[in-house]
Amino acid sequence: MYFSEKNNMSWEKTEFEGLWVFQPKVFGDERGYFFESYNQKNAPEEIKNIQFVQDNEAKSSFGVLRGLHYQLPPFSQSKLVRVVVGEVLDVVVDIRPNSATYGKSFSFLLTENLKNQMFVPKGFAHGYVVLSETAVFAYKCDDYYTPEAEAGLRYDDKLLLIDWTIPSEKMILSDRDKCWPDFKDHKPFQRD
Repeated sequence: MYFSEKNNMSWEKTEFEGLWVFQPKVFGDERGYFFESYNQKNAPEEIKNIQFVQDNEAKSSFGVLRGLHYQLPPFSQSKLVRVVVGEVLDVVVDIRPNSATYGKSFSFLLTENLKNQMFVPKGFAHGYVVLSETAVFAYKCDDYYTPEAEAGLRYDDKLLLIDWTIPSEKMILSDRDKCWPDFKDHKPFQRD
């Protein structure tokens, strides 16, 4: 764990190389709350030099599943993801062929109340499902959205065994997200 005492921020490394979870210190009183959602100088060294170039936000209702998405090199993206309103189960799959955790998934609950975040490095397919009535999901990217570099994995791939925590009949997916290939057939990811 990396902890910045000055700003009471904690970054916790996961078993997946480069994948971190982040818990900011939230200061609240009768007026509301304040917290630093990101402070570059207090981030771990491997994140500190990342230059985020695009911020995205999506509002969705219960059961909406977005993913599992990634962009192929040279347009691959690192992301810092969080929930502004509601609650989502955030899921990533390591698609780096030379990684010790290749083909494994990691799930993490992101909530409005905790204000926690996850840093997803390049080389992961990413998705989430909304568990609350509605959710506003926000994320920073270190490269721009590039449609011709889009790729993805099937959310219900039997090999990945992802527990999305809600029944499949309650999931709402785009036509595109229903058609991504299985993991064994996905477009290979190579480091930039």
